Amino acid sequence: MSAEVFAPIRPHRPARRIRKSAGERLRDAVQKLAAGHAVFAQHDEAAWASITFSGTRHNLHIVFEGPEAVCAGESFIAELPDFEFSIPGQLVADAAIASVEHTLLPAPRMTVTAVLLLLEES
Repeated sequence: MSAEVFAPIRPHRPARRIRKSAGERLRDAVQKLAAGHAVFAQHDEAAWASITFSGTRHNLHIVFEGPEAVCAGESFIAELPDFEFSIPGQLVADAAIASVEHTLLPAPRMTVTAVLLLLEES
């Protein structure tokens, strides 16, 4: 009879959940508002504070490519200022479109720069 060596059984630990940052949650919300057509070309985030509030200012450079995406981008522009964001621990205090650039050829394309101010909820 041969003696087999077995490795000890280790309890299975569930995978750790990685918490999303406020910026990632913001991009998810913007993607939802853009009906899944947003392509984030750039996302700049900077700390922001006043005497009574603190948070972050986000500059999102978003590209919409193709006729359907451009149509979704137009809706995004119209709905952004009044959209009710749901980002845990954050309040979207300001959401504005800073610039829009349209190109028709070789295919419809729209580039949008949105500026959002997120405040930390107390």
